[in-house]
Amino acid sequence: MNILVVGNVIKDVYLNMDPRAESYEEDARGVKWLDLSFDASEHHFFSRVVNYGGAAVSLEALQRLGLNASVSGLHLDFLDTDESIDNQPQMAHRYILIADGQVCYMAPSSQAPSDFEFPVAPVDYLYIDRSAVMTEPLERRLIDYLNNTPQTKLVMYACDIMDTKWERLLRRASLIFVEKHKDEPAISDAPSSGSAKTPAPKDEIERRLQSYDAKKLVYLCENSISYIGIKEKLNIKRTDALTHLSLYSILAGTVLGCFVLGFPVKKSLRFARLNAENARLDSCLDRARLEALAEEEEKGSDLELIAANLVLAPKGILAADESGGSIHKKFEAMHIPDDYETRREYREMLITTENLNNYVNGVILFDETARQRVKTGETFTNYLTDRMIIPGIKVDQGLEKIDGSDETYTKGLDGLGERLAEYHEMGLRFAKWRAAFTITTDDEGKILTPTPEAIVLNAQILAEYAAECQRHGLVPIVEPEVVYDGDHSAETCARVTGEILDTLFSELAAEKVNLRACILKVNMVLAGSKFARASSAEEVGLLTANVLKTHVPRSLAGVVFLSGGQTPERATENLAAVLENGPFPWPVTFSFARALQGPALEAWAGKEENVPEAQAAFTARLIANQKALMN
Repeated sequence: MNILVVGNVIKDVYLNMDPRAESYEEDARGVKWLDLSFDASEHHFFSRVVNYGGAAVSLEALQRLGLNASVSGLHLDFLDTDESIDNQPQMAHRYILIADGQVCYMAPSSQAPSDFEFPVAPVDYLYIDRSAVMTEPLERRLIDYLNNTPQTKLVMYACDIMDTKWERLLRRASLIFVEKHKDEPAISDAPSSGSAKTPAPKDEIERRLQSYDAKKLVYLCENSISYIGIKEKLNIKRTDALTHLSLYSILAGTVLGCFVLGFPVKKSLRFARLNAENARLDSCLDRARLEALAEEEEKGSDLELIAANLVLAPKGILAADESGGSIHKKFEAMHIPDDYETRREYREMLITTENLNNYVNGVILFDETARQRVKTGETFTNYLTDRMIIPGIKVDQGLEKIDGSDETYTKGLDGLGERLAEYHEMGLRFAKWRAAFTITTDDEGKILTPTPEAIVLNAQILAEYAAECQRHGLVPIVEPEVVYDGDHSAETCARVTGEILDTLFSELAAEKVNLRACILKVNMVLAGSKFARASSAEEVGLLTANVLKTHVPRSLAGVVFLSGGQTPERATENLAAVLENGPFPWPVTFSFARALQGPALEAWAGKEENVPEAQAAFTARLIANQKALMN
């Protein structure tokens, strides 16, 4: 497919002005304007960037989609690495000043009329760009060409749908790009320094638009793009890097290119949005990059849905992810044989409990458990999935001491990507990673541990793990646990928990983790087990709620609590107390291990005949926690 673009190529000179050194005038409304009355050589700016604008922007979008496109009478090639230009066109300069948060355009009061040379070979599409300056001679030449090459389709960008100079061409166009008023608040730019035409009344414009076939009209504005009822909302935050003039050209060029390539409407509009949101002055995006961004965005949407389902009320998440060492201690304390089959039977007893899906949205498994099967032959993963329970996996590999310290970090990043890819293939859809922090103080109550260095190290590891999870299609649960052991007060626990959360979310942001597809598993705020006075439920509820509201971003998918050594009854009571101090901007629920499993393990004691009694005890704890969520 060959596309010929008709329009003016403009040389854009971007000046990022230094507002501290410039002179400003204030109008009657108190708005500051850059004072341009003195010699331009006296201006101060941080940077000066020169780029091709006008028709060159649309041309670049088309070429980077892989289409054979050119500007009438010129050869601009944006596919070579050096962006070579065979013959530099004669063009007007347009200065674009970014100063004090505003963008100001300084353009010639009148641009040169656009030219059109008959192409040597017929073209499939003739695109009249928004930069085209229409004259009667140009109109006649375009119509003559279209009359002689009826196979050529005409596409037009109508900056002013009311301009009669465009009327005959607009009626022949198969696709028309129309600029529309913003449909919701968006970034506003300073007016152009040139004189502006008085716009036609809105109802008059609407009547004119209604005279065209709706299937021919693509609407563009600064914050959305729409076609035949399908809309993509734009989120452009970089007026300093991409002016709205270039924005419109990128949108139109991308939509046209996608339509020519036969993409569905929704995909075409999405590609246009992604191109506009991610383009820079030096380049818009090629097809491969747009495909990758769209795939990444679609995967992100799936992850957000999974995360939302994991924290749906009034259900929680069962943590059945004890490592080999942890399960060994539990079995040893009850004189239960610790072997592969006994561990399988214990986990099967938990996940085959009747109506488990009424109480939990997900179950966290251990690597061994994720590969085991129920007696009927199904893998645990498939068994849970068939019952609308999302299976997850613990992926950290335990704690390791930081060199020269008693503090720890969590290991397991080596080879994590390969393991996550395998787990996703096995049907697991979320993961969990735990970091542990122990509070110690000196005689005066000053906090000795965790140190800032240990907090940062563990937060960075958690963030790297979370980003890797999302890259492989798994929702990450990040678990920074302030352990219950210790003689610290509840207030000290609150302070330390808040500092850890601040650092964690800073590192998650640095790794560009999508918080809408990320869940926080956190300790409740309570005094250590060796403190002189145990925390009351009211105290735990108030302190925990305050810490979460102060230190957890609103965009997070949800918060789940660990039981952290509390008795099953206390964990449930404290969960209810936290929720009484809501509402919260995110769902809050439980992700207990011992507080759910403890009574069941005691009742089971490793004997098959005790399974019904153990499952009844397990169900009783699930019901109690569900009631805590519903009160």
